[in-house]
Order: sequence, then structure tokens, then C-alpha cells
Amino acid sequence: MIEVSHLTKVYGDKRGITDISFTINEGEIVGFLGPNGAGKTTTMNIITGYLSATSGTAKVGGIDVLEDPIAAKKNIGYLPEHPPLYLDMKVSEYLNFVYELKNADLPSRKNHIAEICELVGIEEVYQRVIKNLSKGYRQRVGLAQALIGNPTVLILDEPTVGLDPRQIVEIRNVIKELGKRRTVILSTHILPEVEAICERVLVINKGVIIADDEPQNLAGKVAGEHKLAVRIAGPKKNVSQLLRSIDGIREVTPLADREKGASDFLVESHPAIDVRKPMFNTLAKAGYPILMMRPHDMSLEDIFISLTEETADPDDLKGVHQ
Repeated sequence: MIEVSHLTKVYGDKRGITDISFTINEGEIVGFLGPNGAGKTTTMNIITGYLSATSGTAKVGGIDVLEDPIAAKKNIGYLPEHPPLYLDMKVSEYLNFVYELKNADLPSRKNHIAEICELVGIEEVYQRVIKNLSKGYRQRVGLAQALIGNPTVLILDEPTVGLDPRQIVEIRNVIKELGKRRTVILSTHILPEVEAICERVLVINKGVIIADDEPQNLAGKVAGEHKLAVRIAGPKKNVSQLLRSIDGIREVTPLADREKGASDFLVESHPAIDVRKPMFNTLAKAGYPILMMRPHDMSLEDIFISLTEETADPDDLKGVHQ
């Protein structure tokens, strides 16, 4: 549905993105992650036709965005970080205006807009002036305009920024529902957002794609070693020294203690060595029983930080990324 091939964008002597390639299949909900300035918005602006690439191609539904922008844009619904709303219009006036602006040609404009309003939950504010709406409702109106014309692809740039926790949950649920029938790219730096909504993650940093996989698969690729979270009955200093003495353990990191009289640690071992039995025997012999031992699950936040810290120096990419 979306094919990006060797995209590069140069601003004078600075690079926004460098040789980006990826494909997103029909019906996928993909999280597009990256720190501020990583190149997320530049990439999305090229896909949506707001910017032209210096080199490379972007296709939506098999149509090259640069060669036939009008046909390509008919497949795209775009919600920028700041929704393009006319605040002095009523919601009804605005959505009808967008319908005409997009030159939509559906059997019933009235039914189409009514269905969208029901889907995003704005029926009760349909006749209200947009400037009088809460930020949550404005985001919903922004989503509604992106859905005008029944696009097959939705590109959402920071759709929950600035919302309160309840509004965030509501917008997430709307996006999940939208993703059942459409291809969705969700650009965000809010990692729980991706864990809650997306089935695949693209990570961009300093203008290059550094990861592309399902969230649950990224941890194994990033970690590269065995990590165990353990809780041991005994004084932290003594237990720590014992753990460090065990062959195969290469790092012991104290964690916040959760239980009286017990010490928590993150234990990292060499990939080829199973340290569980030596740990049990050594600690039992010393009279420090293991109360808990489990694989350490990396959160998406841990993975993201690890990936972006390992990316090449920006000097290698010949410029500051947008």
C-alpha cells in the first residue's frame, strides 16, 4: 500500500533524511518512532505530497506521489500534529468545506459525513463552532477531516499530543477502530501509544531507519545478551559480591528493593552461558535463597533508548536532520 524507496531530502547543506526505504502493507498499523528532529515529519510530508524528495520515490496504492500527486492524495488522509482547522466555522461547515476541497464524489455526502462523525464521536458537537471545542474534540474533528473521501491510508502525526489521559485513551480507541479497515502510519514519540495500538514499529534516528520489526521482536535484537531480574534474601552488598564472582555473569546492576530483607538485581550474562544453576548453587551455599528469578523484559522505551544511542554519529550523515 505504501512503498518508500531510497528517499533522501537535502535542505541546502543539511540532510533531513538519508536513503530511507520501507514498505507498509494493506491493513497494517505501523508506529513511526524517533526523537525530535529525527526525520519523521520530513518523511511523512514527502509521502503525503507536501514536500518533494531530493531523490528516491514514494508510492501510495502503486501511484508515485510526485508523478501523479492528485491521484495519490485521493488515497491519503492526513492529520498533522496541529490539525488544519478553521476555528470560526461550525464543525458541520468545516467538514462540508473539506468534502468540497477534496473533490469527493460519493453517493451521499450527508450519509458519508454522518458516518464519519459517528465513528470519531463528534455527533453531539456537529453544530458547534470549532473554537469553542476542547482540544480533545478538535483532535477528533481533525481525524474526521482526514477521513473525508474514504482514504485507504491514514497518516497521523502526534495525534494525542497535548491531550489529557482520558482523551488519549479515547483517541487511541478511535485509531484502533480506524485501523480495522485502513492502513495507518502513526508518528509519535509517546512509546506507550505504540505499544497500545501498533503491530509493527519503524524507528528513525538522525535521518535513517534503524529498526523495522514487531515490538515484541525488537527486545531480542537489541539486548543481545541474557538478562535476569532476581530477588535474593540477603544484604545487597554481600549478595552483589557473590553474584559478581560467578563465572558467566558480566554485569550486576542493583535495582530498587521491593521486599523487606531482600535485594533486587538485574543480572546480565554472556549469551552462550546459562548462569541460573551456578547462581542457585552459589547463593544457596552462602545461605541467601533466591526468592524470584525471571527474564528481564525490555520495555519499548528501553529498546528505543538503546537503538537511538547506538546510531552512528551525526557527522557521518553530513548534516543536521530535520
